[in-house]
Amino acid sequence: MDNTPERPPKRPKLSQGLTQASGEPHLASLHRSITPPPPSRTRRSITTTTTASPHDPKTSITTPQNEIKPKTLPSPIHLTHIRDFSASSGNNVDCIRLSEILGDPLIRECWQFNYLFDVDFLMRQFDADVRDLVSVKVVHGSWKRESENRIRVDEACSRYSNVEPIVAYMPEPFGTHHSKMMILLRHDDTAQFIIHTANMIAGDWANMTQAVWRSPLLPLSSADSSRGGSNVTPTPIPWGSGARFKRDILAYLKEYGVKKTGSLVEQLAKYDFGAVTAALIASVPSKLEIGNSGSSGSDERTIWGWPALRDALRHVPLRESDATPHIIAQMSSIASLGQTDKWLKDVFFDALAPSSSRSQKQRHRYSIIFPTAEEIRRSLNGYGSGGSIHMKLQSAAQQKQLQYLKPYLCHWAGDVAGQLPPESRDAGRRRAAPHIKTYIRFTDARRMDEIDWALVTSANLSTQAWGAAVNASGEVRICSWEVGVLVWPELLITDEKKERKSVVMVPCFKQDDPDTSRTTPSDGAAALQVGFRMPYDLPLTPYSAQDIPWCATMAHSQPDWLGQTWEG
Repeated sequence: MDNTPERPPKRPKLSQGLTQASGEPHLASLHRSITPPPPSRTRRSITTTTTASPHDPKTSITTPQNEIKPKTLPSPIHLTHIRDFSASSGNNVDCIRLSEILGDPLIRECWQFNYLFDVDFLMRQFDADVRDLVSVKVVHGSWKRESENRIRVDEACSRYSNVEPIVAYMPEPFGTHHSKMMILLRHDDTAQFIIHTANMIAGDWANMTQAVWRSPLLPLSSADSSRGGSNVTPTPIPWGSGARFKRDILAYLKEYGVKKTGSLVEQLAKYDFGAVTAALIASVPSKLEIGNSGSSGSDERTIWGWPALRDALRHVPLRESDATPHIIAQMSSIASLGQTDKWLKDVFFDALAPSSSRSQKQRHRYSIIFPTAEEIRRSLNGYGSGGSIHMKLQSAAQQKQLQYLKPYLCHWAGDVAGQLPPESRDAGRRRAAPHIKTYIRFTDARRMDEIDWALVTSANLSTQAWGAAVNASGEVRICSWEVGVLVWPELLITDEKKERKSVVMVPCFKQDDPDTSRTTPSDGAAALQVGFRMPYDLPLTPYSAQDIPWCATMAHSQPDWLGQTWEG
């Protein structure tokens, strides 16, 4: 079986002699702007009240005086700014640039965990006045001294006295250090976690769709801390609590070894994590013992991969409903999963829909979003986007895999067939090819207006990232480093608001705040709506019988919109 993981992209053979280095497309035709870049990030005020202004076009609807609109909270997940979208498109509202994350002059120490690095690009994102003073740690997985990525990173780090490269422990031959995370320690004695989906290279932060989750600024713990960040915590520690996040992230960091991340763990142990409202879902190279019974014991220890996701989702409150839930998995790479659908259905799909206390397991609908060649051709970078998106189709085994994946496959861009589905909701990312990875459960497959939970992660669809099936010894083998965050609506409200009878998470399109001018979700009496920023349009557009996924190792002779072909 082909278990080849995602590798640093080779120089793609584009027409016109164009090449790609460090994972970034260098397209001559993109040296000029496709559309004028916006002068600055578009900012909007957060909706905290429900009074509609007659002068606000977003809320200029006829509302009875006695109708109370729900209060809202913005999305905990942000999309990244797309360079070549025009300011007038509105597609970059509430989006974030890397320089906005790293440009804070109060940053004193920055740990960067990633797969690919352009160190010079990274250093340009810091405030110019403190760029040479911030202690920067670059954690990567290129352990072979002769690897191009290792040589490039070491050489670049040597030009900066304040930058140190760190090689992650890589025991698995098919594993990668694929985690994408920043940890910032600041001069004001606060710390912050940023978990995202982009490589630390310019191309990933330009025209590719990416997601970012940022924790609040975490203070140092006080002796009387009672918000879940103190050293004394209850057992078991609830999923989604700050205490659980602290335990799990420190366990993850300890897996690198005390010589590599010991100083970071020691510092972070002193912080109060009580303000964190997310569950950490990570993977580390390991053989996780969960027993033949399937019990993982996650209450007493941190676990990884699909067993962690399964256990977390068992603790997510779900509404009693007769509707069919819809779970949508969206990623930028699909590895070799086997010639049958056993792992996909019996392991991964079961982890996404773990059995509840009900006597009969609820039936779910599943979809997998992955772009076709036509969507790559029409993306802002054309075929240049395709070097970051991977699925192999050439061998007989790969064709068998495609056969069982095909019924689940849906388009990234809903207009690829030349027309949009009725009632289409535009996420504003049809031309920004996906490097984002999301896994989302919608309460109702027909309405798709409420979200039960959402996961943003570095993990693509692969056994290396999530873990293989349980073997005869009761072990799950995980090969790669991954990190993500799971959120659900009840986590994102304060203790005071938890007394409300109804809280829902709703999909947000082209903005981070719920649009209360639209028809309210099925529970019209909802006292609070929590937004989730959508990276793709709804409803989905399934593949036709003729559609096939994009394959970067195949030649594509049809020119993209830039006039280029792809030699594979």
